[in-house]
Amino acid sequence: MIDYPKYKKVLFCTDFSKNSDCAFDYAFGIAKRDEGMLYIFHVIPVTPQQYRFERHLTKKKLEQIKATLDEDRARMFDEKYLCHIKDKTKVKVVTTTGTEDEKILEFAEKEKMDIIVLGTHGRTGIEHVFLGSVAERVIRRSPIPVFVIPCKDKNVPG
Repeated sequence: MIDYPKYKKVLFCTDFSKNSDCAFDYAFGIAKRDEGMLYIFHVIPVTPQQYRFERHLTKKKLEQIKATLDEDRARMFDEKYLCHIKDKTKVKVVTTTGTEDEKILEFAEKEKMDIIVLGTHGRTGIEHVFLGSVAERVIRRSPIPVFVIPCKDKNVPG
C-alpha cells in the first residue's frame, strides 16, 4: 500500500473567478483531510493603466477607491470561501500585489507550502498564445506539487 503525503500547508490561489471557485472545494478538502492549514491567496495584478489613473486623481480619491476595493475583496473572501469553513483557526487569507505566477511561487517558497491548488481558465488558441496561463507558468517553475482544477462547466466564463 502506498503512503500518501500529508499536505499540512495548502496554498489555494484565487482570482475570484468561477474557475477558482471550482478549485476551492479541492483545496479545502485536502486541508481538512490532512488537518492542515489552508492559505487563501489572491494576487492583485499590476496593470500599466493604473498609473494613468493615479496621475489624474487626488490622494484622497485614490485612498477611497483602495478602501472600496479592499472592502469588496474582503466580502468576496467571506461569501465565496470563508463562510464554508467552520474552524477559522485553520485558514489564513493573504493578498498581495504583483505578477500572479511570481507572487504565488514566492509565497509558496517563503512559507514552505506543501501543495498549490488553483483553477484554470482553459484558454486555447490565440487567447492562450497572447495571455498565457498563470497555472501553466506555476506548473513549469514550481518545486512542489501543483494541483490544477479545470471547471466542470466548460460553458461558464471565467
